[in-house]
Amino acid sequence: MKNITLGRYIPYDTIIHRLDPRTKLLGLLGLLICVFLDVNYLGYIFLAIVVIFLLKLSKIKILSIFKSLKPMWFMMLFLLFFNVILIRTGEVAFTIFGYSIYTRALLQTLQIVVRLALMISITTILTATTKPLDLTYGIEYFMSPLKIIKFPAHEIAMTISIALRFIPTLLEETEKIVKAQASRGVDLQQGKLKEKVNAIISLIIPLFISSFQRSEELANAMEARGYNPSGKRTRYRIMKFTWSDLWAIIILTVVIVLTIFLINNPNLLKGVFLWLE
Repeated sequence: MKNITLGRYIPYDTIIHRLDPRTKLLGLLGLLICVFLDVNYLGYIFLAIVVIFLLKLSKIKILSIFKSLKPMWFMMLFLLFFNVILIRTGEVAFTIFGYSIYTRALLQTLQIVVRLALMISITTILTATTKPLDLTYGIEYFMSPLKIIKFPAHEIAMTISIALRFIPTLLEETEKIVKAQASRGVDLQQGKLKEKVNAIISLIIPLFISSFQRSEELANAMEARGYNPSGKRTRYRIMKFTWSDLWAIIILTVVIVLTIFLINNPNLLKGVFLWLE
């Protein structure tokens, strides 16, 4: 869990780190829209290349993304199991013990896994290259028009920022509790179903208690420092758009346009191969 970078700021001096947080939030939104479009395999390859390039620019190890996906393998297998049972369309890929597995079930499961990996990668790039306070300012900036209708923009932005910030903290706390319970003889890996349920309960309850304690400590610390969410706040560093932000927005627009182009031209790769021949 120490290698999971989601929610953890990594203090490097890269091009992505120096971008305005508002630009990175726009980039997150634009890339997530591309991920959830009904793209074909060529579109996913293009988006994967873009995300890998951004990971390299941000100096984030690709291996850490796979480690972030490790806790979700059970959910993916569970999804594959139900897709194999419920989806009976497409061609028969292979047969196991007389039961036919269709290509549509496999492709739909693969599509969900790829989308999940891209989504986690894009979110990790944002949280690893943006300080929590800057992220709060960026979210609040985009929510500021809602203040006209008395929407608590600052409070919501602060809540989102704190939630992202506490993801690695809770993961570290979970690891400590797992080791503490293992030293007391609790086995989370082996045993019958009832024993595993009891072991998980012995993990969840201390984690909830620890989370509430940390929340109370954070609330007391903010109150002791005179934090008032409804008060008028000043900022030490003023956010400013630079030429780098403009180029980043232009590149993002090009990526979105190319993704839409690939959606409308699914046979483009075949045409390129035929042209090369």
